Amino acid sequence: MKPLFIFSIFTAITLSFAPINAQEIPIEYLAMDMQANKQEQSKTILNEEIPGVTSEHVAITSAITQKANIDDSHKTIYLFIKGYGTLTSGSETYNIVPETIMLPNNVEGITFKPVENDTLHYLKISVFQTELDREDIKTFPKENIDNIYFKQFTDCKSYTEPIKSPQTTSRTILPNKYIPRIAMGTVRTIGPDKVGAHVHGMLEQLFLGLEDNHSIVYADEAQVNFPEYSLLHIPLASSHSVSVDANKEMYYVWMDFFRDKDGEEWLKTHNTKE
Repeated sequence: MKPLFIFSIFTAITLSFAPINAQEIPIEYLAMDMQANKQEQSKTILNEEIPGVTSEHVAITSAITQKANIDDSHKTIYLFIKGYGTLTSGSETYNIVPETIMLPNNVEGITFKPVENDTLHYLKISVFQTELDREDIKTFPKENIDNIYFKQFTDCKSYTEPIKSPQTTSRTILPNKYIPRIAMGTVRTIGPDKVGAHVHGMLEQLFLGLEDNHSIVYADEAQVNFPEYSLLHIPLASSHSVSVDANKEMYYVWMDFFRDKDGEEWLKTHNTKE
């Protein structure tokens, strides 16, 4: 019995030093192929990862006309990532191309559909509005909340940041003061390159891999391959970074969900290029 007793003590000591709840980087991969004989499909992605935030991947064929949601309890962001379409708001018509963002804001009656024989893929991000959010938005510029917000990513203002190399192109696709406690942007570069390690405990963050993204995300001791058309959650308050190997592309959307309005001070690290 003595060897068994010694083994039991060794096992107990080993387990006592094993990491509890070892860090992981939650990631899901978007299904970009429409199932046979379907005209519309949707799936909630990273369900309940961030309190109050719901992410849904939707794909529709040209047989479907979709209506943008207006909901007093939520604010919704549409990220069109693949396919072409047209969007109508009143008498205005907009061309949807891959990598376009749209916020209906307070505008009713917005509809959109793919062009003939195409499939439109988009991420629909719905964010619950707290009482503080509903009070805060009253202080926002009127044009930010009463008009549709529709922009191609490449038309958005670029910025620099100390944690990124000079060859990186970063853009703010959704500035703050449109939806309380939210901002979004893109990062694009060719490897070898990286976004340096940094920590921000004041915000939750999602990354969406865009077309041809082939990078690696790190958070503390964890790492995960981050391909195109995938969505991941940066663990809160982790030291995280992103790298890309030689001749490969890094191209993703970052989505910042601040825990309170004071956390938006973090955005001052972004030096906007005029």
